[in-house]
Amino acid sequence: MMQQIDMNSPEFKAEMEKTEQFVEKVNKQFNFVQNPNEEVNEGVTMGLARNRIIYGKRFCPCFMVIGETKEERKTADNRICPCKPALEKEIPEDGLCHCGIFCTPEYAESQRVKDEIEEVVHQHSKGLSHEQAEILLKQEQLDGDELEALIEARDLGMISFELVDVRELMEWQMGHIVGTDTLIPTSQFYAKVEDINDKKETPIIVYCHTGSRSFQVQHAMKALGFEQISNLKYGIVSFNGETQRG
Repeated sequence: MMQQIDMNSPEFKAEMEKTEQFVEKVNKQFNFVQNPNEEVNEGVTMGLARNRIIYGKRFCPCFMVIGETKEERKTADNRICPCKPALEKEIPEDGLCHCGIFCTPEYAESQRVKDEIEEVVHQHSKGLSHEQAEILLKQEQLDGDELEALIEARDLGMISFELVDVRELMEWQMGHIVGTDTLIPTSQFYAKVEDINDKKETPIIVYCHTGSRSFQVQHAMKALGFEQISNLKYGIVSFNGETQRG
């Protein structure tokens, strides 16, 4: 049974504080800065703290942790923060690590300016025709605006699909997309996915924090016989629609 974490427990709060200090130390060591999006920083920090409590190491929260024992997890080459791919490839090439918590100062400033512009100019109608909604629903990778449009189309009765959150319970409690039908935590995927085995012919959209875990789940579900799976490719942090806590 996977350990459930109480975000209000003294243990978790203490580990969060240690993880925040760890993030500051990494930033100073490599001259990184944190993402201008505070939701990204909070979500990743929580994930790192959670993994530290459960596994004893700050495994990257944006990927499945492979292995049941310490030895198996070590041989599986799981990412441990700050991970080698981030330091050697992602940050030098893209300006930020895969999870988005560590950025170059140049990337952070550029993203901050883009966010300001987006807030001003992002004023467009998301209304879809029935045909457009059906076509969009067949895409394997969706962005936040596309998912928001599909939820609107579903509310209008144009289409039907199942929206599945594959993050952990504590992440769900911090905030999830309004209209989410099911929570299937990645850490319990093979046990929980049985709850929707009767929906293998129903279009399903999966999402997580930044799109990595849901991408893995997308392919795992295909292997299990689910016919049509779409992924919110940049995760809930890219979704500007309605969310709720609890």
